[in-house]
Amino acid sequence: MYKHSLALLAVAAAVSGCSTFENPADYLTFRNEPLVKQVDHGMTQEQVRTLGGPPSSDVRNSVTGGTCNNYVLNVDGLEQPYYVDFDVNGRVDSKGFMTCEQHQGNQRKRL
Repeated sequence: MYKHSLALLAVAAAVSGCSTFENPADYLTFRNEPLVKQVDHGMTQEQVRTLGGPPSSDVRNSVTGGTCNNYVLNVDGLEQPYYVDFDVNGRVDSKGFMTCEQHQGNQRKRL
């Protein structure tokens, strides 16, 4: 049943036109990491950095005008990119298991 659900999710993401989608297995693996578990919509950049430390990189979001932080999560030797996107007021707008660049690519496709 679980494998069937993952397959349906992958097909739905492909059909919806997203070039990059999040793998539900990533959430299971990294769910207890502070950035995943504790960062919420509307938090400030300072609050996020207190939880997750300095990002690997901090880039301007060319789609929204805000900024985006790239992180690399590491659990038991498994590494996974993770982004936290901030609006123009410096508040968390979104987060997920991809890079800022992949996230911005998805945003452009939705416009």
